[in-house]
Amino acid sequence: MRLLPAALCWYLGRAWLRGLTPGLSVNAAMEPGSSSTEKFYRIPKGKGPHSVGCTDLMTENAVEGSFLRLYYPSCSSTDNEEAPWIPDKEYYQGLSDFLNMYRVVGERLFQYYVGSVTCPAKSNAAFKLGEKYPLLIFSHGLGAFRTIYSAICIEMASQGFVVAAVEHRDESASATYYCKKKSISEPQEESVSGLEKEWIYYRKLKTGEEERCLRHKQVQQRAQECIKALNLILKINSGEEVTNVLNSNFDWNSLKDSVDTSRIAVMGHSFGGATVIESLSKEIRFRCGIALDAWMLPVGDDVYQNSVQQPLLFINSEKFQWADNILKMKKLSSNDTNKKMITIKGSVHQSFPDFTFVSGGLIGRFFKLKGEIDPNEAIDISNHASLAFLQKHLSLKKDFDQWDSLVDGIGPNVIPGTNIDLPPAEPE
Repeated sequence: MRLLPAALCWYLGRAWLRGLTPGLSVNAAMEPGSSSTEKFYRIPKGKGPHSVGCTDLMTENAVEGSFLRLYYPSCSSTDNEEAPWIPDKEYYQGLSDFLNMYRVVGERLFQYYVGSVTCPAKSNAAFKLGEKYPLLIFSHGLGAFRTIYSAICIEMASQGFVVAAVEHRDESASATYYCKKKSISEPQEESVSGLEKEWIYYRKLKTGEEERCLRHKQVQQRAQECIKALNLILKINSGEEVTNVLNSNFDWNSLKDSVDTSRIAVMGHSFGGATVIESLSKEIRFRCGIALDAWMLPVGDDVYQNSVQQPLLFINSEKFQWADNILKMKKLSSNDTNKKMITIKGSVHQSFPDFTFVSGGLIGRFFKLKGEIDPNEAIDISNHASLAFLQKHLSLKKDFDQWDSLVDGIGPNVIPGTNIDLPPAEPE
């Protein structure tokens, strides 16, 4: 479930000390045949008909508020710059903690290798009016945060979805924060707004602590945060005023009456996949869900007792899954034709987060940030299957049904069900 193997950090540290550029750098290679300054190692742009903007939203000066990055169809005529991929140095520190690195080393390494990476969405670009867009709530994996799945979120927005990527505050993110009022004793010139960031870092298991107990507690909070994000976007859609404690010039009033409140889904990767399942069990307004390489350990036993009625698509990598995990998925989806499972050949667990795109081929494969399949092809399969599934179960009038065969595991580099050998089913 880790974002980056610890061995990668050891290698990067050695390379950095020697002044090498081992392939993770976005400063190294150019697009073949390109005379522009566009980097070769970069997060892919959306392929749909819409330009994509993004903006961050945080409510309340407390940990109980919502924090999310919104990706959305935007006006194409904009001079706005692309959004930073990792927006604060504290995220580097959190990743360092998560990977058992010294912060001072980790921060320098991440800043050097990915500090200049942007995601191909225009920061605070004007919202594209004139349509009602379906809403997708996205939940990140263990040790991740709201920006790390931008390739998926941007593609969905380019295809006409409003996507709210939640940043979870259950101590499963490598780092996150909320804003609080500065104390009177602190110098006010450090913060014009009178607010300061209170950082929350990843909590490691304590000695003797049972992981399942902790993760189940966390997934309950995660599901509630997804529902809270849903309520927040619907509140904005209804025209209610919402105070964003972050500095932003985005016009939230432009979202009024722009969300199709009858077409809402939830999606997530790994721990976020478990969050999808918990969210479906708790909130009927989620009409369907997509779980990317789901980690089933956090899911509560009660959820398997017919508490997930909505359609559900499991998209798995070839190299991550194991029998017990798959059996839990099958227990959840047995005898329900609206619950599907497919596996992408040649893919790994890290084929879904953005790190697969900003690492070079040799290093990416050696440290399992890339699989045998090209990262762009793997994400295309996942996105296309997701879009086909969403069209069917949200009753969308799009052309996503061209990828219906993928949902049944038919096509190059995709198989129905799982590649994992399972024990024979016990007779009833």
